Amino acid sequence: MLAIDGPSGAGKSTLAARVVAGLRARGCRTELVSTDAFATWDDPVSWWPRLVDGVLRPLENGVEGAYRRTDWTAGAPRPGELVRVPVPDVLVLEGVSCGRTSVRPLLSHLCWLSGGSEKARLTRTTARDGEAARAELGRWQRFERGWFAVDGTAAAAGTRLS
Repeated sequence: MLAIDGPSGAGKSTLAARVVAGLRARGCRTELVSTDAFATWDDPVSWWPRLVDGVLRPLENGVEGAYRRTDWTAGAPRPGELVRVPVPDVLVLEGVSCGRTSVRPLLSHLCWLSGGSEKARLTRTTARDGEAARAELGRWQRFERGWFAVDGTAAAAGTRLS
């Protein structure tokens, strides 16, 4: 299991997609789970038990996992489609908090992506999510700054990229 963690707008999703494509091209059964499928503005990290119970435990026991992706199409988060996760050779977890302390003993590797300054990352995430999301994205950045400081994610990573 590989975790690709770092703050919003750092490029985690892009890196994870490249890693998954590369592994699959080599014939490795690889699955990707993003924390974006779980997190909401008001619940940035406490959803973790859903990932553990729905995906990590089943896969650890050699059975398919599943989770409900958060659906934002109505403008507010609500339970969305059921996503099944077949047992892979490699599971890639991607997103803010996926390399948290509680999962580190299960990881084969933790990659940290810093993505530059908060200002640059806010510019990227606002371009991606729209100007209407700027205030929430700023609030999210303040939350993740504290989260990562307490969790020590960057220091625990075996690979650190800018």
